[in-house]
Amino acid sequence: MIPKTLKLAVMASRRALKAVLIDLSGTLHIEDAAVPGAQEALARLRQAPVTVKFVTNTTKECKRTLFERLRRLNFDLQEQEIFTSLTAARNLLEQRAVRPLLLVEDSALEDFTGLETSDPNAVVIGLAPDHFNYQTLNKAFRLILDGAPLIAIHKARYYKRKDGLALGPGPFVTGLEYATDTQATVVGKPEKAFFLEALRDLNCSPEEAVMIGDDARDDVGGAQNAGMLGILVKTGKYRPGDEGKINPPPHLMCDSFPEAVNHILENLLGSK
Repeated sequence: MIPKTLKLAVMASRRALKAVLIDLSGTLHIEDAAVPGAQEALARLRQAPVTVKFVTNTTKECKRTLFERLRRLNFDLQEQEIFTSLTAARNLLEQRAVRPLLLVEDSALEDFTGLETSDPNAVVIGLAPDHFNYQTLNKAFRLILDGAPLIAIHKARYYKRKDGLALGPGPFVTGLEYATDTQATVVGKPEKAFFLEALRDLNCSPEEAVMIGDDARDDVGGAQNAGMLGILVKTGKYRPGDEGKINPPPHLMCDSFPEAVNHILENLLGSK
Protein backbone atom coordinates (compact mmCIF):
# COMPACT_ATOMS: atom_id res chain seq x y z
CA MET A 1 0.00 0.00 0.00
CA ILE A 2 1.45 3.39 -1.04
CA PRO A 3 1.72 5.85 1.89
CA LYS A 4 -0.38 9.00 1.56
CA THR A 5 2.72 11.20 1.74
CA LEU A 6 4.25 9.42 -1.26
CA LYS A 7 0.97 9.61 -3.16
CA LEU A 8 0.88 13.38 -2.65
CA ALA A 9 4.45 13.75 -3.87
CA VAL A 10 3.70 11.71 -7.00
CA MET A 11 0.50 13.69 -7.62
CA ALA A 12 2.40 16.97 -7.28
CA SER A 13 4.99 15.90 -9.82
CA ARG A 14 2.55 14.89 -12.54
CA ARG A 15 -0.59 16.95 -12.09
CA ALA A 16 -1.71 19.70 -14.43
CA LEU A 17 -2.76 22.45 -12.05
CA LYS A 18 -6.07 24.08 -13.02
CA ALA A 19 -7.30 25.77 -9.84
CA VAL A 20 -6.02 27.44 -6.68
CA LEU A 21 -8.39 27.67 -3.72
CA ILE A 22 -7.47 30.37 -1.23
CA ASP A 23 -8.59 30.83 2.35
CA LEU A 24 -9.34 34.42 3.36
CA SER A 25 -9.14 35.27 7.08
CA GLY A 26 -5.63 34.58 8.33
CA THR A 27 -4.31 33.91 4.83
CA LEU A 28 -5.02 37.09 2.85
CA HIS A 29 -6.07 39.35 5.72
CA ILE A 30 -6.70 39.59 9.46
CA GLU A 31 -9.81 41.70 9.99
CA ASP A 32 -9.05 45.05 8.29
CA ALA A 33 -5.33 44.46 7.69
CA ALA A 34 -3.96 42.65 4.66
CA VAL A 35 -1.13 40.16 4.98
CA PRO A 36 1.94 42.05 3.68
CA GLY A 37 2.37 41.54 -0.06
CA ALA A 38 -0.82 39.53 -0.46
CA GLN A 39 -2.46 41.85 -3.01
CA GLU A 40 0.58 41.81 -5.30
CA ALA A 41 0.94 38.04 -4.94
CA LEU A 42 -2.71 37.53 -5.93
CA ALA A 43 -2.20 39.75 -8.97
CA ARG A 44 0.78 37.61 -10.03
CA LEU A 45 -1.20 34.42 -9.53
CA ARG A 46 -3.96 35.77 -11.76
CA GLN A 47 -1.44 36.05 -14.59
CA ALA A 48 -0.97 32.25 -14.50
CA PRO A 49 -3.19 29.81 -16.45
CA VAL A 50 -5.19 28.77 -13.37
CA THR A 51 -8.62 29.60 -11.97
CA VAL A 52 -8.68 31.28 -8.56
CA LYS A 53 -11.46 30.78 -6.03
CA PHE A 54 -11.74 32.00 -2.46
CA VAL A 55 -13.14 29.54 0.08
CA THR A 56 -13.88 30.58 3.62
CA ASN A 57 -15.49 29.39 6.83
CA THR A 58 -16.07 33.00 7.88
CA THR A 59 -19.55 33.28 9.36
CA LYS A 60 -19.34 36.57 11.23
CA GLU A 61 -20.45 38.55 8.17
CA CYS A 62 -22.37 37.95 4.96
CA LYS A 63 -20.58 37.39 1.67
CA ARG A 64 -21.35 40.89 0.40
CA THR A 65 -19.81 42.54 3.48
CA LEU A 66 -16.77 40.27 3.29
CA PHE A 67 -16.34 41.13 -0.39
CA GLU A 68 -16.56 44.85 0.34
CA ARG A 69 -13.95 44.51 3.11
CA LEU A 70 -11.53 42.78 0.71
CA ARG A 71 -12.11 45.37 -1.99
CA ARG A 72 -11.28 48.13 0.50
CA LEU A 73 -8.03 46.31 1.12
CA ASN A 74 -7.33 46.50 -2.63
CA PHE A 75 -7.72 42.80 -3.41
CA ASP A 76 -8.62 42.04 -7.02
CA LEU A 77 -11.59 39.69 -6.78
CA GLN A 78 -15.25 39.36 -7.70
CA GLU A 79 -18.05 38.49 -5.28
CA GLN A 80 -18.98 35.38 -7.30
CA GLU A 81 -15.45 34.05 -6.78
CA ILE A 82 -16.10 33.70 -3.03
CA PHE A 83 -17.55 30.40 -1.77
CA THR A 84 -18.51 30.50 1.90
CA SER A 85 -19.71 27.98 4.44
CA LEU A 86 -22.76 30.25 4.85
CA THR A 87 -23.64 29.48 1.23
CA ALA A 88 -23.18 25.77 1.84
CA ALA A 89 -25.37 25.95 4.96
CA ARG A 90 -28.16 27.77 3.14
CA ASN A 91 -28.06 25.17 0.35
CA LEU A 92 -28.47 22.41 2.93
CA LEU A 93 -31.36 24.17 4.68
CA GLU A 94 -33.17 24.57 1.37
CA GLN A 95 -32.59 20.92 0.48
CA ARG A 96 -34.00 19.77 3.83
CA ALA A 97 -36.84 22.33 3.83
CA VAL A 98 -36.38 23.14 7.53
CA ARG A 99 -36.95 26.30 9.57
CA PRO A 100 -33.69 27.19 11.31
CA LEU A 101 -32.89 28.80 14.61
CA LEU A 102 -29.94 30.83 13.30
CA LEU A 103 -27.11 31.25 15.80
CA VAL A 104 -25.05 33.56 13.60
CA GLU A 105 -24.00 37.17 13.87
CA ASP A 106 -26.60 39.70 12.75
CA SER A 107 -24.19 40.77 10.00
CA ALA A 108 -24.40 37.26 8.49
CA LEU A 109 -28.21 37.04 8.39
CA GLU A 110 -28.35 38.58 4.90
CA ASP A 111 -27.14 35.29 3.41
CA PHE A 112 -30.26 33.56 4.82
CA THR A 113 -32.78 36.12 3.55
CA GLY A 114 -36.04 34.51 2.44
CA LEU A 115 -35.80 31.41 4.61
CA GLU A 116 -38.69 30.73 6.98
CA THR A 117 -37.41 30.95 10.57
CA SER A 118 -40.62 31.10 12.65
CA ASP A 119 -41.31 28.11 14.89
CA PRO A 120 -37.83 26.67 14.18
CA ASN A 121 -37.30 22.92 13.76
CA ALA A 122 -33.54 22.97 13.12
CA VAL A 123 -30.53 24.58 14.83
CA VAL A 124 -27.78 26.25 12.80
CA ILE A 125 -24.60 27.43 14.52
CA GLY A 126 -21.96 29.71 13.09
CA LEU A 127 -19.73 32.21 14.86
CA ALA A 128 -22.10 34.23 17.03
CA PRO A 129 -20.34 35.69 20.11
CA ASP A 130 -23.26 38.03 20.85
CA HIS A 131 -25.71 35.10 20.90
CA PHE A 132 -23.62 32.50 22.72
CA ASN A 133 -25.40 33.06 26.02
CA TYR A 134 -27.14 30.59 28.30
CA GLN A 135 -30.71 31.47 27.26
CA THR A 136 -30.09 31.07 23.53
CA LEU A 137 -27.96 27.95 23.85
CA ASN A 138 -30.57 26.41 26.15
CA LYS A 139 -33.27 27.10 23.56
CA ALA A 140 -31.10 25.33 20.98
CA PHE A 141 -30.54 22.48 23.43
CA ARG A 142 -34.28 21.95 23.90
CA LEU A 143 -35.00 22.05 20.18
CA ILE A 144 -32.36 19.39 19.53
CA LEU A 145 -33.75 17.21 22.34
CA ASP A 146 -37.13 17.45 20.61
CA GLY A 147 -35.60 16.11 17.39
CA ALA A 148 -34.34 19.21 15.56
CA PRO A 149 -31.17 18.52 13.55
CA LEU A 150 -28.00 20.33 14.64
CA ILE A 151 -26.20 21.90 11.69
CA ALA A 152 -22.76 23.40 12.23
CA ILE A 153 -21.60 25.87 9.63
CA HIS A 154 -18.15 24.77 10.76
CA LYS A 155 -16.44 23.52 13.93
CA ALA A 156 -13.27 25.61 14.04
CA ARG A 157 -11.73 25.60 17.51
CA TYR A 158 -10.47 29.17 17.27
CA TYR A 159 -9.57 31.91 14.82
CA LYS A 160 -7.25 34.93 14.68
CA ARG A 161 -8.40 38.46 15.49
CA LYS A 162 -6.20 41.54 15.62
CA ASP A 163 -6.22 41.31 19.43
CA GLY A 164 -5.22 37.61 19.45
CA LEU A 165 -6.79 34.16 19.15
CA ALA A 166 -10.51 33.84 19.89
CA LEU A 167 -12.91 30.94 20.42
CA GLY A 168 -14.60 29.69 17.28
CA PRO A 169 -18.01 27.99 17.05
CA GLY A 170 -16.54 24.50 17.49
CA PRO A 171 -16.55 24.48 21.31
CA PHE A 172 -20.22 25.54 21.38
CA VAL A 173 -21.23 22.95 18.78
CA THR A 174 -19.37 20.28 20.74
CA GLY A 175 -21.10 21.37 23.94
CA LEU A 176 -24.53 20.93 22.35
CA GLU A 177 -23.47 17.57 20.89
CA TYR A 178 -22.38 16.42 24.33
CA ALA A 179 -25.50 17.69 26.11
CA THR A 180 -27.93 16.18 23.59
CA ASP A 181 -25.98 13.02 22.76
CA THR A 182 -26.18 13.80 19.06
CA GLN A 183 -23.80 14.58 16.19
CA ALA A 184 -23.91 17.79 14.19
CA THR A 185 -23.95 17.87 10.42
CA VAL A 186 -20.95 20.01 9.46
CA VAL A 187 -21.10 21.85 6.15
CA GLY A 188 -17.92 23.97 6.00
CA LYS A 189 -14.24 23.12 5.88
CA PRO A 190 -12.80 20.51 6.45
CA GLU A 191 -15.72 18.53 5.00
CA LYS A 192 -14.92 16.84 1.69
CA ALA A 193 -18.30 17.88 0.28
CA PHE A 194 -17.44 21.56 0.86
CA PHE A 195 -14.27 21.35 -1.24
CA LEU A 196 -15.96 19.35 -3.99
CA GLU A 197 -18.80 21.88 -4.14
CA ALA A 198 -16.26 24.71 -4.39
CA LEU A 199 -14.68 23.00 -7.41
CA ARG A 200 -17.96 22.01 -9.06
CA ASP A 201 -18.27 24.99 -11.42
CA LEU A 202 -14.53 25.13 -12.21
CA ASN A 203 -14.42 22.07 -14.49
CA CYS A 204 -11.64 20.77 -12.29
CA SER A 205 -10.96 17.58 -10.35
CA PRO A 206 -9.44 17.69 -6.84
CA GLU A 207 -6.18 16.27 -8.26
CA GLU A 208 -5.91 19.40 -10.42
CA ALA A 209 -6.27 21.85 -7.51
CA VAL A 210 -4.25 23.22 -4.61
CA MET A 211 -5.50 24.84 -1.40
CA ILE A 212 -3.68 27.61 0.52
CA GLY A 213 -4.69 28.29 4.12
CA ASP A 214 -3.60 29.02 7.69
CA ASP A 215 -5.58 26.21 9.36
CA ALA A 216 -3.80 22.86 9.28
CA ARG A 217 -6.90 20.79 9.98
CA ASP A 218 -9.68 22.67 8.21
CA ASP A 219 -7.85 24.14 5.20
CA VAL A 220 -4.96 21.79 4.48
CA GLY A 221 -6.11 18.53 6.03
CA GLY A 222 -9.60 18.89 4.57
CA ALA A 223 -8.30 19.71 1.10
CA GLN A 224 -5.80 16.85 1.07
CA ASN A 225 -8.45 14.39 2.26
CA ALA A 226 -10.50 15.53 -0.74
CA GLY A 227 -7.58 14.75 -3.08
CA MET A 228 -6.02 18.19 -3.43
CA LEU A 229 -2.59 19.48 -2.45
CA GLY A 230 -2.46 21.66 0.65
CA ILE A 231 -0.11 24.55 1.41
CA LEU A 232 -0.03 25.74 5.02
CA VAL A 233 0.94 29.37 5.67
CA LYS A 234 2.35 30.57 8.99
CA THR A 235 0.13 33.64 9.29
CA GLY A 236 -3.26 34.01 10.95
CA LYS A 237 -4.13 31.24 13.40
CA TYR A 238 -1.06 29.11 12.63
CA ARG A 239 0.86 27.95 15.71
CA PRO A 240 4.19 26.09 15.67
CA GLY A 241 3.57 22.36 15.48
CA ASP A 242 0.19 22.60 13.72
CA GLU A 243 1.67 20.78 10.71
CA GLY A 244 2.13 17.68 12.87
CA LYS A 245 -1.59 17.51 13.70
CA ILE A 246 -2.64 16.15 10.30
CA ASN A 247 -1.74 13.05 8.31
CA PRO A 248 -0.47 13.27 5.68
CA PRO A 249 1.42 16.46 6.58
CA PRO A 250 1.03 19.54 4.37
CA HIS A 251 2.44 19.30 0.87
CA LEU A 252 4.32 22.49 1.71
CA MET A 253 4.70 25.04 4.49
CA CYS A 254 5.29 28.71 3.70
CA ASP A 255 5.80 31.81 5.80
CA SER A 256 2.98 33.63 4.04
CA PHE A 257 0.66 33.73 1.03
CA PRO A 258 3.21 35.48 -1.27
CA GLU A 259 5.70 32.65 -0.66
CA ALA A 260 3.00 30.08 -1.44
CA VAL A 261 2.26 31.85 -4.73
CA ASN A 262 5.96 31.84 -5.58
CA HIS A 263 6.07 28.07 -5.05
CA ILE A 264 3.05 27.50 -7.27
CA LEU A 265 4.40 29.67 -10.09
CA GLU A 266 7.90 28.19 -9.93
CA ASN A 267 7.18 24.54 -9.21
CA LEU A 268 3.62 23.59 -10.07
CA LEU A 269 3.34 25.55 -13.30
CA GLY A 270 6.93 25.70 -14.44
CA SER A 271 6.97 29.47 -14.94
CA LYS A 272 7.01 32.67 -12.94
